[in-house]
Amino acid sequence: MKPQLLRQLQRDEGFKDHAYQDHLGYWTIGFGRLIDERKGGHITLEEGLFLLNNDIDNKTEELLKRLPWVNDLDDARKGVLVNMAFQMGVDGLLKFKNTLELIKNGKYKEASDAMLDSLWAKQTPNRASRLSAQMKTGEWV
Repeated sequence: MKPQLLRQLQRDEGFKDHAYQDHLGYWTIGFGRLIDERKGGHITLEEGLFLLNNDIDNKTEELLKRLPWVNDLDDARKGVLVNMAFQMGVDGLLKFKNTLELIKNGKYKEASDAMLDSLWAKQTPNRASRLSAQMKTGEWV
């Protein structure tokens, strides 16, 4: 039954790769998945983690295409850059030209200081503080 029902629902619901409002005005994603809390819609933690894992993989791949040298970093420092790219997009991260050059050259303390001397750090001070410490030490925080 399930393969036939999958085909039928895919045909009847259609797929949208973004949030949209259904014919009743409720927010929906994918194949008619209700996420509008007004009608009890939601995703589970497991579904959220599935999406997050996919997003991490996609953002890492995009980052490595644009800055292949990032793959030579230790995992904690590479994680900082993926985290930043996740927050502001790879294009946003690429605006940190001086910081990225410092990281590329192994000047992690200076890069950490440069990270804190940014609009990003003013806008998200707690995250910036944690990530700059991780960049400086190479230890996950």
